[in-house]
Amino acid sequence: MTAGTADTTEPADGTSGRDDAAGRRREQRGWYFYDFACSVYSTSVLTVFLGPYLTSVAKAAADADGFVHPLGIPVRAGSLFAYSVSASLVLAIVLMPVVGAAADRTGRKKPLLAVAAYTGAAATAAMFFLDGHRYLLGAFLLIVANAATAVAMMLYNAYLPQIAEPDERDDVSSRGWAFGYTSGALVLVLNLVLYSGHDSFGLSESEAVRICLASAGVWWGVFTVIPLRRLRDRKVAAGGRGAPVGSGWRQLRATLADMRRHPLTLSFLLAYLVYNDGVQTVISQASVYGSEELGLGQTTLITAVLLVQVLAVAGALAMGRLARVYGAKRTILGSLVVWTLILVAGYFLPAGSPAFFYVLAAAIGLVLGGSQALSRSLFSHLVPRGKEAEYFSAYEMSDRGLSWLGPLVFGLAYQLTGSYRDAIISLVVFFVVGSVLLARVPLERAVAAAGNPVPERI
Repeated sequence: MTAGTADTTEPADGTSGRDDAAGRRREQRGWYFYDFACSVYSTSVLTVFLGPYLTSVAKAAADADGFVHPLGIPVRAGSLFAYSVSASLVLAIVLMPVVGAAADRTGRKKPLLAVAAYTGAAATAAMFFLDGHRYLLGAFLLIVANAATAVAMMLYNAYLPQIAEPDERDDVSSRGWAFGYTSGALVLVLNLVLYSGHDSFGLSESEAVRICLASAGVWWGVFTVIPLRRLRDRKVAAGGRGAPVGSGWRQLRATLADMRRHPLTLSFLLAYLVYNDGVQTVISQASVYGSEELGLGQTTLITAVLLVQVLAVAGALAMGRLARVYGAKRTILGSLVVWTLILVAGYFLPAGSPAFFYVLAAAIGLVLGGSQALSRSLFSHLVPRGKEAEYFSAYEMSDRGLSWLGPLVFGLAYQLTGSYRDAIISLVVFFVVGSVLLARVPLERAVAAAGNPVPERI
């Protein structure tokens, strides 16, 4: 048994006396805390500090033409972060189908969640040692942490259909995102105090950044204990265990072959893959765009992301309420229109203007949490019972694992043009195409085809 977890496996038929409303609420509260634990990685590390800092380390190690040479390959220093994010997500593609299928076959999601979470937390804490010209160390730790994040989130998301009834899922998913953005905001306030006052703490700017990076890993590891104590594994029904899990690509093909029996679920995943690729790329590259193209200081970037976190809590909850009135699909489509307008405005944003950057940050905050939370709850209705982890591995590949394309497009656009403005506007296509694909999915038919009860409004 993994340290910090309890042996709380319940029967597959749900006959446990704890599987009532009170038991579900207890699990839901524990489930929220994984968002609370890991979201500081997404905010403090991926969104705020690591992009600009790793770029500065790579530039310090670059040759006279501005290139570094990992494995002998010439890479513009300003593209290293984007390429590393892309590489981490390719690695996640290999890992997630294997882990997802193993979780479904054994019913043991929790030990796998613990391994993935603590691998990511350890890699993040090790970023304290990223200094000098160690850009290869930084790229390696980013790849490990980001891949581990994707695997852990896949397992975490797979609990949603088991701990929430169909009519609860929009609210439960939105509360999870709200918990995550609350912790992100809290830690960013502490980061801002440390970074802006690093001289008074007797620290250099580099030391302050590295402490902020490492502290995110410590936070992640500490608060992961709570969901590991409260979430319960479900035993696999008799005859439910399949053959041993094969290689990542073979298992991925098997999962997609099974999903072809549910083509409407696959259609939703395709739409989500496209528009969420844009969302994830904006999140991961925003601080690089702000620092390198707009000339904004680190303090401005921290406070802007803090604004995103605060408004994302309200935005996630508000969009959850809108979904109850208008349906999740229409609410998500509305948010994608806002995302498109944000990118267009960002392209024309004048350099050295923090006020305009804050306005865009506020707009991102209002749609970020809701669009992600509602997409997660919407997909939970499209998953056949008993295949939660396996299907959510495909979902997580759409959420992170196949989101290598956006960072790759962003990095290539900068590599070819030397302009971050051209790189940021290239992402508009993801939101436009994703909106068209989502609008074409008949969700009521998709839910019924998966064998699940159709909510009154979806």
